[in-house]
Amino acid sequence: MNTLGTASVAALRQYVRAAHARGIDTGSLFTKAGLDSSILQTDDGRLNGEQFQAFIRLLVEETNNSILGLETGDYVQPGSYSVLGYITMSCATLGEAVTRIAPFEKLVGDMGTTHLTASGDHINLTWACNYTDPVVRPHMVDNVFASWIHYARWLADNDTASPVEVHLEHPSPGPELESAYTKRWGCPVRFGAGEDTIILHKSLLNTPLRQPDPLLRKTLEVHALSQLASLETDTALTTRVKHSIRNQLMHGITRQDMVADHLGMTSRTLQRKLSQEGVTYQQLLDEVRQAMAEDFLANSTLGIPEIALRLGYSETTSFHRKFKAETGKTPGEFRQLNGS
Repeated sequence: MNTLGTASVAALRQYVRAAHARGIDTGSLFTKAGLDSSILQTDDGRLNGEQFQAFIRLLVEETNNSILGLETGDYVQPGSYSVLGYITMSCATLGEAVTRIAPFEKLVGDMGTTHLTASGDHINLTWACNYTDPVVRPHMVDNVFASWIHYARWLADNDTASPVEVHLEHPSPGPELESAYTKRWGCPVRFGAGEDTIILHKSLLNTPLRQPDPLLRKTLEVHALSQLASLETDTALTTRVKHSIRNQLMHGITRQDMVADHLGMTSRTLQRKLSQEGVTYQQLLDEVRQAMAEDFLANSTLGIPEIALRLGYSETTSFHRKFKAETGKTPGEFRQLNGS
């Protein structure tokens, strides 16, 4: 059974480019990982997560490189993130681009999930890796963070923009290799941390990007939502339900029966399956609503009553009460602190 979901060919291509730059013939790696190299010729192809994980492990073993994941970040391109890359290119600020990651990262693959939190003058960008292979996992995290930082600098046209600090869960590769991280990222790096987190100063999020195009961004996001809806994967049911809820809320709808129908089951079956995973539909709806509410407040000029309406609240007061219970702040206070 496929338990690691899928990955886009765009994500695979980044590793292949890094391998070719080192003179590695990837043909045998594709064969051993059960992959057909012709998949690289497709624009929208996907491979299952087990195959992607196997390919990365084979590449690590072939190179015997302790910091391969870090170095593969040098080969990131806008296309490495599928349509998400082009959405971020059309954003006005780095902060706007950062908030696009979580809603659309599934288009890149099911390798992990992103969570954004504020702490004083800092923003914590935490990534939880879904890959389980102890050899692959640290390289995957290094690749994701190195790619993000490299790509963000390109978007902002600023080669020196750096995080405040980076925390990595995996142990140090050794004192002699730690400098490769600090040299690339321009900040202290703490190994053996509790979670994988990039810490940014809030002021960095105001950095303007080189090609803002709000109309194009909206068009691309509609396309991205359509792609999310059409993905047929074996990922966790809760993830699929959240994506369906998010798609509904974009149209101001919050109906469990429609979500169930979209997933090919009855409402009763959906309730039972969610219960087996330890969650309820209402919990997932609340999570998606909260994430979208914070996004609307921070990155749009929509009035608070309109945001409440879009999120399916019958009364603005209900939205205020729920939002404050989650964040400790009213929607207006949150917008003052985080809005553009």
